[in-house]
Amino acid sequence: MRRWLKRLRGTLVMALLWAVGWGLAGLLIGVSSLLLPWLPWDAFFAVFDAPLPALAVPGFFGGALFSVVLGIGEHRRRFDELSVRRFAGWGALGGLLLSMIPTSAVLLGSASRWPIAAIIVVPVTLLSAASAAGSLWLARRATGHRELEGGRAVDDLWLTDALAQDLMTRAE
Repeated sequence: MRRWLKRLRGTLVMALLWAVGWGLAGLLIGVSSLLLPWLPWDAFFAVFDAPLPALAVPGFFGGALFSVVLGIGEHRRRFDELSVRRFAGWGALGGLLLSMIPTSAVLLGSASRWPIAAIIVVPVTLLSAASAAGSLWLARRATGHRELEGGRAVDDLWLTDALAQDLMTRAE
């Protein structure tokens, strides 16, 4: 029971982090459209007619899907054992699954805007891959700070021998 609560908490944190990141990405798109009016923003705004911070909603579900996909695919590994490329690959898979939600609605006939479903696959997949890479970077950064504050030995910090020697000589 406790393990499931821990996984649920991790999924919720990942979903919230992605929601914040995607909401900020939406604001960045809006600011860019004002600062760079010569770029073809009309195509984007013709498809996405919601307020730009509303990208936080698919970001939340994308983060949750990514967390589930990562939990299934890499359930026996820690973050420090995964490469950024592998993490981004799982993020891309989560983004592809996320983009399949509106695509399946179009295929089932409940939505009439099939161009939207076709257009969002690539950006959602790429944004999910980037979000996953950023999530790994944040997780490693947070873990590194905790280990440093906890006073662990240099060997426990995964430093190379050369870097450990350099740190030891600087400390003297």
